[in-house]
Amino acid sequence: MQWYFVAALLTLLTSSQGILTTLSQSNGGYKYDYATVPFLAEVFKLLISSLLLWKECQSSSPPSMTTEWKSIRLFPIPSVIYLIHNNVQFATLTYVDTSTYQIMGNLKIVTTGILFRLFLRRKLSNLQWMAIILLTVGTTTSQVKSCGEASCESLFSAPVRGYMLGILSACLSALAGVYTEFLMKKNNDSLYWQNVQLYMFGAIFNMLRLLLDDFRVGFERGPWWERLVDGYSITTWLVVLNLGSTGLLVSWLMKYADNIVKVYSTSMAMLLTMVLSIFLFNFRPTLQLFLGIIICMMSLHMYFAPARMLIDLLPASKAPPEPLNEVAITKTDES
Repeated sequence: MQWYFVAALLTLLTSSQGILTTLSQSNGGYKYDYATVPFLAEVFKLLISSLLLWKECQSSSPPSMTTEWKSIRLFPIPSVIYLIHNNVQFATLTYVDTSTYQIMGNLKIVTTGILFRLFLRRKLSNLQWMAIILLTVGTTTSQVKSCGEASCESLFSAPVRGYMLGILSACLSALAGVYTEFLMKKNNDSLYWQNVQLYMFGAIFNMLRLLLDDFRVGFERGPWWERLVDGYSITTWLVVLNLGSTGLLVSWLMKYADNIVKVYSTSMAMLLTMVLSIFLFNFRPTLQLFLGIIICMMSLHMYFAPARMLIDLLPASKAPPEPLNEVAITKTDES
C-alpha cells in the first residue's frame, strides 16, 4: 500500500469528522455524552489491531514483538501528552475566541517541522521548509474572516496568557505526533503489536477521564458504563467508526511515512471540510478561502513533487570564455 493512497484516505476521513459530528447534534446540542466517543474509538482501534495481530501470528512467519517492560512503558507517554494537550485546549478557549484559536492551531505545522528536525534528526531542505511555511500561511489565510465581521476585531485582542497557551497547545500536539513516530520506528516490531500497546493505554486513560468526570459531578448521572451509549444514533456510531479508522491510518503513516505527510493530510482535510460545508451547511465562501487553497496546493507541490518537476533555483554555471584567436596585423606603408 502506497503512502499517498493512505494519506488521501486520511484526508477524506478527517474532512468528514467535523461534518459527521455536526450531523450527530440534535437541536444544537448532543443527546449523548461526547466524552464516550474517544473511549469507544480507542476500543475499536484496540479490537481491530488485536484481530490483525492474531491473524499475523497465525501466519508461517510470526511477527516481531518486543515484550520487555522497558519498551512497553514508553507507550503510555503519548496518551499522557494528549491528556495534557486536551486540558490546555480548554484553558486556551477561556482566553481567546474560536476564530483566534483555529488560526493559532496552525502553529502546529511549524512546530511539527521543528521537532521533526530536532528529535528525529530528519533533515529538511530549504525548499521543504519554504513549503511548510507556505502551508501554515495558506491554512491561516483560509480561516481569516473578512474584517467586516465582529470576530475580526477580537483576533488580536486576547490576553497574552491566551497566546502563550495557544503556543503551548501547538507544541504539545507536535510533540505527541513526533514521539508517536519515534515509537513506531524505534524497532522492527509489528505495526499491529505496537498499535495494541498504544491503544490499550489510550483506552485506559480515556476510561479514567470518564471516571473522573463522574467524581466531579458526584455520580449524579450514574456511573459512566451505565450510560455509555445513551442517546447514540447511527450518525454517532459513524463518528466513532470514523475516529477509530482515522487513528489506524495515522499509525500506519507514522510507521511507514512520517509526521509531515500526516500534517499535510490533516491540513488538506480542513480545506476540504470548508469546501464541503458550502454545499452542506450553506457556508459562505470567501476570497480568503480560495487564496488559502491556492497557497496550500503550491506548498503541496513544492514539498512532494519530484525534483525534475521543480524549477532549478541554483544559478546556472557560466560557460568558460572562449580563447581569443590571434589576429595577424600587417602594417603597410602608405605611399
